[in-house]
Amino acid sequence: MSTVLVITPTYNERDNLPGIVRRIRAAVPAAHVLVVDDNSPDGTGLIADRLAAELDGVHVLHRERKEGLGAAYLAGFRWGLARGFDLLVEIDADGSHPPERLPALLHAAEHADVVVGSRWAPGGRVANWPRKRELLSRLANRYVRLALGLPVADATGGFRVYRAAALKKILLGGVESRGYCFQVDLTLRAVRAGLTVAEVPITFVDRTAGASKMSVGVLFEALWRVTVWALVTERGGIGAS
Repeated sequence: MSTVLVITPTYNERDNLPGIVRRIRAAVPAAHVLVVDDNSPDGTGLIADRLAAELDGVHVLHRERKEGLGAAYLAGFRWGLARGFDLLVEIDADGSHPPERLPALLHAAEHADVVVGSRWAPGGRVANWPRKRELLSRLANRYVRLALGLPVADATGGFRVYRAAALKKILLGGVESRGYCFQVDLTLRAVRAGLTVAEVPITFVDRTAGASKMSVGVLFEALWRVTVWALVTERGGIGAS
C-alpha cells in the first residue's frame, strides 16, 4: 500500500488549521500530515505543535520566515522524499480544497504521475467566489494553456498529488518559483518531462476565516512570468524536453 504525506503550508491560519487537519485525517486515516509553518505571528505554529502532540501521524516543519508558497512546498517535498513517502499531496490550509476529495485524487494517482484537483475540468466548480475573481481565474488558466501549450484545464490549481518518482524528476535542476506561478511551473515541468497529468473535478470553496494572500497584482506578476516562460520554452529552456 502506498504511503501518503499531505503537506499544508501555513501563514496566519490559526482559525483554519485544526479543522483542515482533522478533515484530512477523516478522509484518509492512514495519511500523514505535514504542517509547514512560516513562523506565523498569529501562533499557527504553536497550534500545529499541539495537533502533532495530540494526533498520530501529524508532523510540523517550522521555518524561520515567510518566503512564499513555493518555498514552503519545496521544503515539505524534501522532508517527505527524505522519509520515503510514495505519494506527496499539496493542500491549502484555509479549507478551500476539500479533503473529502482526497480519496478520488489518490485513486487517480494509481494511473497518473501527477493529479490535479481541478476547478475547471468538467464537473469542477467554485463556490462563494465573487464573479470577478472567478472570471480572472478562468482567463488566467486559459492564457496559461494557450501560452505554454499545456493540456491541463486548471494549471494554477494547488490541490495536487505527486508520485515520488515523478516529483524527483520535476524538481531535477531546481525550481526557483516561489509565489502564485509555482503551480504553473511544476505543471509545465511535468508535461515537458513526459509525465502523465490527470485532473479530478473538485468544488473549490472560498475561505470563511482568515485573509487571502492572493491579489490582482500577484496574479498579473505570475502571468508576466508565464509570458517569459512561453518565450524561453520555444528556445529549449525551462521545462523543455
